[in-house]
Amino acid sequence: MNSLQSLFTDVSLETIQNWFIYNPKQPLLFNSALFLGLFIIFYFIYILSRKTHYFRITYVVLFSLFFYYKCSGIYFWLLVFSSVVDYSLSRLIYAEVVQFYRRFYLILSLTINLGMLAYFKYTNFFIDNFNGLFSGSLAFEDIFLPIGISFYTFQTLSYTIDVYRKELEPTKSFMDFLFFVSFFPQLVAGPIVRASDFIPQIYEKLRLTKEDFNKALFLIIGGLLKKAVISDFISTNFVDRVFDAPNSYTAFENLMASYGYAIQIYCDFSGYSDMAIGLALLMGFKLPPNFRTPYQSGSITEFWRRWHISLSSWLRDYLYISMGGNRKGNLRTYFNLFMTMFLGGLWHGASWKFVFWGVLHGMALVVEKFFGQFIKLPKNAFIRIIQVFLTFHFVVFCWLFFRAKDFATAFQIAENITKIQFNLEQWQTIVLGYQNVFLLLLIGFIWHFLPQSVTDFKERIFGKLPFWAKAIVLGFVFWIVYATASAGTQPFIYFQF
Repeated sequence: MNSLQSLFTDVSLETIQNWFIYNPKQPLLFNSALFLGLFIIFYFIYILSRKTHYFRITYVVLFSLFFYYKCSGIYFWLLVFSSVVDYSLSRLIYAEVVQFYRRFYLILSLTINLGMLAYFKYTNFFIDNFNGLFSGSLAFEDIFLPIGISFYTFQTLSYTIDVYRKELEPTKSFMDFLFFVSFFPQLVAGPIVRASDFIPQIYEKLRLTKEDFNKALFLIIGGLLKKAVISDFISTNFVDRVFDAPNSYTAFENLMASYGYAIQIYCDFSGYSDMAIGLALLMGFKLPPNFRTPYQSGSITEFWRRWHISLSSWLRDYLYISMGGNRKGNLRTYFNLFMTMFLGGLWHGASWKFVFWGVLHGMALVVEKFFGQFIKLPKNAFIRIIQVFLTFHFVVFCWLFFRAKDFATAFQIAENITKIQFNLEQWQTIVLGYQNVFLLLLIGFIWHFLPQSVTDFKERIFGKLPFWAKAIVLGFVFWIVYATASAGTQPFIYFQF
């Protein structure tokens, strides 16, 4: 009996120890039981400290750094270093009156931040292309890509650039700035928060209204269902299998997997954003929306106003406009549009398939901009349906290059889809064989295409429920997440960027 008790104690102590030690195979995720437990403890103390500004700021910074440590290990120091650099250089920019030195400090900030991003994310990409072009034999470097480095790099750069443009004053202290950079709800996968939107909230009195609390829970529940139920299930049980070996599946299955990935990546990323916005709202901070039903778009221009809004607006304000925007004639406008999406594709990953994905979107934006001068389509429901249909299928085609492991696989899937033949009996057999997958696919698309008024109605109904009923709903959702988990907690797709 004593030996069994000792074994139980040892296992328990080991488990508790693992809660606080970085494990590269198990990053801390919003949809994990560990995060739920840690957040409940964190939130209880956070609420008690709501009236003590300095303690609250320090407390959140420490928890955020711990959260990032659990995601990227020792590389949380990289986040601290980046924050020290941009905080210091921004104060120098703000205090400097000589334009030459102000520009020098800005360039130094850009060089350090983009240099870090280039080293960790693109070193092996450059080595691979150098070897291919010049028959070189450079060895690949063993480089760990810190989770979310692309997101917090863009976030700190926006702060420095806004201070340079005299659109923002520096934070009152380094801890306030580190709070902005490391704020854990949006740290590793966005939304990319603007300093001008977020920093003023740091100094406001912490307020959490009943409406905010209800909205936060509603967003978190919806995000969990999108990510942990719809996205993860169709990914592990269907989409991943087809994309790994497309020739082993029928043309119909290749087509359905393409549609499946479209809803998978939407539910995965928008689900994360919903949870991030909801968690921030529970803490009294309002983050901007990151998705607005993007597959309802009638053009690629509209798609990028609805998809990953924080990134597309960042690229517009800090890259497209900085290159001249539409102020230097049509040809320059087309070039700026194309280059913005080219670099946006490269931001997503160190691979030519991501660049090609960005190029396709860039070309579509240029074509729309060019022909939009001469063609004015009538505005009616029929035309709108055709526009949405064509836009959606173009986006799905582009997703093939985003998801496939290489160009050959992407083109193979596209070729397989062209061979599709109407075979109702075969399609019925496939649907029945993957009935749970196709059911969730259907639910995902219906959810996405629901009118906003329906979503608002559901939120109002949820808000009117008594607290105990909300707790039951939340518990039921966690049970569904647990019941549908087929291969453990799955990382978010955008963690790799």
